[in-house]
Amino acid sequence: MSDGLVVIPTYNEAENISRLLRNVFSLQRALDVLVVDDNSPDGTAQIVKDLQKEYEGRLFLEQREGKQGLGTAYIHGFKWALSHDYAYIFEMDADFSHNPNDLLRLYNACAKQGADLAVGSRYKTGVNVVNWPMSRVLLSWIASKYVRFITRMNVCDTTAGFVCYKREVLEAIQLDKIRFVGYAFQIEMKYKAYLLNFKITEVPVIFTDRTQGESKMSKGIISEAIFGVIGMRLKRLFGRLEL
Repeated sequence: MSDGLVVIPTYNEAENISRLLRNVFSLQRALDVLVVDDNSPDGTAQIVKDLQKEYEGRLFLEQREGKQGLGTAYIHGFKWALSHDYAYIFEMDADFSHNPNDLLRLYNACAKQGADLAVGSRYKTGVNVVNWPMSRVLLSWIASKYVRFITRMNVCDTTAGFVCYKREVLEAIQLDKIRFVGYAFQIEMKYKAYLLNFKITEVPVIFTDRTQGESKMSKGIISEAIFGVIGMRLKRLFGRLEL
């Protein structure tokens, strides 16, 4: 068993999942993978099951009933990882917006360079985003600036979903108290790690928008992030934020 587990939530990622998994398993450092599938109607889970025969003991699948949200999928995966004694737990998208080769850089930031949480950052060294319309680039960049201003976190890419956690971080955060399920989930996890005084490091990466499948972004997800951040900050100020 590897000391690292990559948690990949999926919903209708049949066009991407096989190639992504093969990319991860071809890395020089062995990493295991857990796919958390929300009952994808396009057969994503079956593709993973077929690949489990090829990657026995390295590829795992958890199937859930219905589409329950990104945040709950990651929480499910994190709990699974902790129960299986992994030391480093990664989160990444299934659509190749995150380059699998960068997993090793995130791993090294935690395993060799002293970080407790390593963020694959689009904005650490400027704006490193490919194939997004300018309107979405501005929305994401402004959102990260907004979150930094409200929370006072010294993190350039607060909404990033490409992360490596040391298990101690996930053990310290009360995962059952995580409130958000959309992209605000990413902010909440970083904010609570920050408040618990864990060392957060940003590793510059290039983010490439998906070329296969459909984006899960919605107005509801954006609204959750905008108003959720203010809510978290106010709860922190009044001592009501559960870590």
